[in-house]
Amino acid sequence: MKRVNIGGQAVLEGIMMKGPDSYALAVRKPDKEIDVQVTPYKSLGEKHKPANIPIVRGVINFIESLYIGMSTLMKSSEYFEEEEEEKPKKANSAGDKASLVFTLIVSLAIAIGVFMLLPAFIAKLIFSEETSSILVNLTEGIMRLVIFLLYVALISKMEDIKRTFMYHGAEHKTINCLEAGDDLTVENVRKHTRFHKRCGTSFVFIVMIVSIVVFMFVRTDTMWLRLLSRVLLIPVIAGISYEFIRYAGRHNNACSRVLSQPGLWVQRLTTKEPDDSMIEVAIKSVEAVIDWHEYVRCVREDSFEK
Repeated sequence: MKRVNIGGQAVLEGIMMKGPDSYALAVRKPDKEIDVQVTPYKSLGEKHKPANIPIVRGVINFIESLYIGMSTLMKSSEYFEEEEEEKPKKANSAGDKASLVFTLIVSLAIAIGVFMLLPAFIAKLIFSEETSSILVNLTEGIMRLVIFLLYVALISKMEDIKRTFMYHGAEHKTINCLEAGDDLTVENVRKHTRFHKRCGTSFVFIVMIVSIVVFMFVRTDTMWLRLLSRVLLIPVIAGISYEFIRYAGRHNNACSRVLSQPGLWVQRLTTKEPDDSMIEVAIKSVEAVIDWHEYVRCVREDSFEK
């Protein structure tokens, strides 16, 4: 067995886990049973070598993660729609996929507008033309961080989001348990930390930091060019940020710990301690995408394929 990086996402009353050949959505239904859907999936980076080039692979991974994340989030919500029957409908039709892509584009546009363009617009307005571009861009970056942290803090007060953050904690604890070589039991998972270096929260936070550095090199007094540059450089920033997360997730040294720490601090907002029922869902999701018994054995014996 090869060593793999299992990743996941919390959804409505459930968890998605992505393995080497598929991703699984496990949801605790209203009748308290756990339903698991497995979807075969190979990333572009695994199928095409050019898509695995540093920086490029980060952009591709970002897009793939957004698509899978939105898809599983929409599927999880179907379990709780009053008009739905016992099993959720399959999102396989062209119409369903078109709707998913449209929703993804709209959501991404709103996120770019709020977190990228709004700070750039305000920072440019509050300073005069003579102000140092370094100061303007630094202010923009700080505003971006503040808006992001305020957004996370506010949504964490919502009841449904609180439960989603608990499932987020269950996802991390289960992955940490697996990577530590412990059997996936509720008791073992409970003992592990709810923080993880490869978390999407850490990725978003690093995007904010990297954007400050990148935009320091972009100097323009024209507002529309300033805003356009923020949009056009998003793939570059995402690609660089992915390399940071990838490095931190694969190494345990002083450098990786420094890179990871800010994201781990933010995870105190986006993860909560789960209950046992949530941990059970996370375990079911992992079981659907990987033979964890064999994986744990390889961790203990350090016998992964080289």
